[in-house]
Amino acid sequence: MSATLIPYCGPAPLPADLWSTWNFDPLLIAIFALIGGCALFTSRSGLREAARSPYGAGALAVLVVAFVSPICALSAALFSARIAHHLLLVAFAAPLLALAMPTRFLRLPVSPFFLAHTVLMWIWHAPVPYEWALASVPVYWLMELTLFFSAFFLWQAIFAARPGSALFALLGSIVQMGMLGALLTFAGRPLYEPHMTTTLPYGLTPLADQQLAGLLMWVPAALPYLAVALIIAWRQFGQSEAFSADRPR
Repeated sequence: MSATLIPYCGPAPLPADLWSTWNFDPLLIAIFALIGGCALFTSRSGLREAARSPYGAGALAVLVVAFVSPICALSAALFSARIAHHLLLVAFAAPLLALAMPTRFLRLPVSPFFLAHTVLMWIWHAPVPYEWALASVPVYWLMELTLFFSAFFLWQAIFAARPGSALFALLGSIVQMGMLGALLTFAGRPLYEPHMTTTLPYGLTPLADQQLAGLLMWVPAALPYLAVALIIAWRQFGQSEAFSADRPR
């Protein structure tokens, strides 16, 4: 990695040093408070109700794994770890927090949130903006917070939407992530300059690391969206069956 590219989580660690790279930066407390405050502002839940929710505790646990554990430092070395880090934010922490803090606005239109999140996902995983994020702490946090909050608002809208709109957004998210994952997997050359040398100590070429990142984006990333889509479809199907059974013959 170039000497000018020092990401928020520090320079890329060697494998032997990885487990000593836990991140206890006091700035994280302020960041987590910002996330919680913004989420509460858009939610009909109060602070006490959200704090008692197991979904809220789960969201906090995922955020701690993403930013405090060695995954943070590993993402400076491996692009695949960066993708795993981002998936923890958008596919796990964001929906858990949305369940803990449901929107106060009923029947939000899903399409604008889906479009905004999709655009941000593609922008921040393009080579040039991604390199900017690794070269500047403010840009790094701009990337992380815009990805997280766009996902959080999208999940809030999904959980408040009618089944058809929710399924559209969930299946659309699976498709757009699959397309991005396929692009990364089948690219004929490594695209991310910051990882041209940092992957080698981990036994991966830059191209193999990028392909692993694409597979993570393509397959595991779809599972939370698919699971929620199946639950919504099952509930809708069950209601339709119950209505049909109650109708007089």
